[in-house]
Amino acid sequence: MAQWQKSTFSGGADGNECVELACCGTELLLRESDDPTRILPLAPTGLAALLRRLQAERL
Repeated sequence: MAQWQKSTFSGGADGNECVELACCGTELLLRESDDPTRILPLAPTGLAALLRRLQAERL
């Protein structure tokens, strides 16, 4: 069973608008709290690429 961790960028209250991450073997799992059954499995390199892309678009 995956142990989900909420992003520090998510709001402080429990509930919606949270991004959560879990580790499962060699994969990382990503989900949104408003739809916890929809899980995106990622390789660590895939998550790193996603974060770099999001950071680049934010600038």
